[in-house]
Amino acid sequence: MSEISKLDQNLIIKKIDSETVNINVPDNEMLMSIVGQFDQNLKELAKLTSTSVFFRGNSITCKGKREDIQIFCEAMKFLINKHLLTKIIEKEDIILSVKKNIDVKKSNIKSFKQLIKTPRKYVIARSEKQSDYIKALKENDIVMSLGPAGTGKSFLAVSVGVTMLIEKKIERVILSRPAVEAGEKLGFLPGDMKEKVDPYLRPLYDALYELFGPDKIDKKIETGEIEIAPLAFMRGRTLKNCFAILDEAQNATETQIKMFLTRIGENSKLVVNGDPSQIDLINKSQSGLIKTKNILKHLKEIKFIEFDYNDVVRHPLVSKIIRAYQKQSTDDND
Repeated sequence: MSEISKLDQNLIIKKIDSETVNINVPDNEMLMSIVGQFDQNLKELAKLTSTSVFFRGNSITCKGKREDIQIFCEAMKFLINKHLLTKIIEKEDIILSVKKNIDVKKSNIKSFKQLIKTPRKYVIARSEKQSDYIKALKENDIVMSLGPAGTGKSFLAVSVGVTMLIEKKIERVILSRPAVEAGEKLGFLPGDMKEKVDPYLRPLYDALYELFGPDKIDKKIETGEIEIAPLAFMRGRTLKNCFAILDEAQNATETQIKMFLTRIGENSKLVVNGDPSQIDLINKSQSGLIKTKNILKHLKEIKFIEFDYNDVVRHPLVSKIIRAYQKQSTDDND
């Protein structure tokens, strides 16, 4: 029996009347994971679904409008499936369980189709685009993703890449970014090359450490299985048996992105991620991300994924901020 098919054994929903439903979760460990410390998860669910929720023993009672109760019940199903697969419920899962079930006709189990298992945690797709992106990372040799901050572009690429490394499907993971954010030349920064480059690549380190732990990652960096280098250091190389990620590609020129893509060798995958709205180059017209997409979009071998504010998986306020800036930009252009 699959984990997903065990759902009915772990959730008993009993309708009391048109505005009240009682939900019983027999598994105590699962129940505590869903309820959260000091009932925080349950309180958040109640807030997000505009319902009143009461918790006693193994029973959760939800009161509210019929449509809101239905969303709450679907969210509970999602969280139980998540716990069955990963044995953990995170704060982001609470938000996702409701976000994915505003349209209750859609099956939330789709989120688990592209599950990534790492040593520290399970990673699931938190939107349809994320699911498509994970699938593309696994199946395509070159993937380009464009979209705003917080949509999981870098995090998911790192997850897939290092998982492939651990499973010995590849020999190396290469993480690269254009070193332009600080407006300084690398040579003027103190320290050796690793110390010079590290500030620019901190977000990639953060993803690596969260998924695999500092000790394991530091060892793989020492052995060269994980290589972190500025984009300029990719020139002249042929990347074989590796998974290479070019992050913050909106800060790379068309020539630089072309150089990176043409490094691809046998049994390798290349990923290019960027946010066209956050170009840090002094001359923004030099950014090659959109230009590269337009040049290569006819190639069926290259998969393009375009995220928007609906795919943001950070704090819910991030999505609203992005929409506000997009609206302002549109108004300015009118």
